[in-house]
Amino acid sequence: MKEIVEYTDYRKYIQDYYDEQKRCSAFSWREFARAAGFSSAVYLKYVCEGKRNLSLGVAGSVANAMGLAGFENTYFVLMVSYAHAKGDSAKRAAFEAQCALARAHKVHMLGGDEFDYFKSWKNPVLRELAPHMPGAKPLEMARACEPAITAAEVSETLNLLVKLGLLKRDKNGNYRQTEKSVSMSRVDAVSMVASDMQRQMGELAIKALNLPLSERSMSGTVLGLTRKSYEQIKKEIVSFRRRVAAIATQNDKTERVYRLNVQLFPMSKALNEKFKDEGTK
Repeated sequence: MKEIVEYTDYRKYIQDYYDEQKRCSAFSWREFARAAGFSSAVYLKYVCEGKRNLSLGVAGSVANAMGLAGFENTYFVLMVSYAHAKGDSAKRAAFEAQCALARAHKVHMLGGDEFDYFKSWKNPVLRELAPHMPGAKPLEMARACEPAITAAEVSETLNLLVKLGLLKRDKNGNYRQTEKSVSMSRVDAVSMVASDMQRQMGELAIKALNLPLSERSMSGTVLGLTRKSYEQIKKEIVSFRRRVAAIATQNDKTERVYRLNVQLFPMSKALNEKFKDEGTK
């Protein structure tokens, strides 16, 4: 069975625990439920199947029944807390609590690094900028950012990027990227915080409207689409982004860091069949 920090879904952890015990003994859902204090012999089975929810009030008892203690016990309860969180801010806070617990015990948590990386626009910008400013002090990098940030923010960001293994510092104090790109894990909390970064980048795009036309390229069009054509355009966008990334990596030299936003979003509600039929006449 995997380490508990490799799980983000408490139901999956319970199921894997049960399966492992079952392989080694005559373990049953009835025995498991009794150890956790449930009168229903199949309650935990229903939890794993998504038919019941595990409340925070009994999460500790289930953790104890699985022999979890100390850090692992607390981590399991936090997984349950994350599942119960309503809204992005509450889920973000719950996941950050899991990350903080993992860091405090010096263990690597699934999705934790990506979560930290996608929290701020400064992380991808300085990951691109720092390797191309050898010998630069944090204040110089701070002034090179658009918008400008503080030297303290640069130092904090660079330390995080080195810690996450996304930048490496050589003996001369210069930085280089360890990988050409950063991929996003499938952990729900990472997708959520990545969406927040999209919002940050959108706000920066609005401010960039004040730049001269020679320094920015912004355009858009309003389209009437079917679901099929929408999916086709999504595929074209993915292909386009890949071609852009290939162009960017053709030359190791960087003169300026740019952000490319490609957005396709609805500006009306879905039309019902009556209106769609009328529109084709």
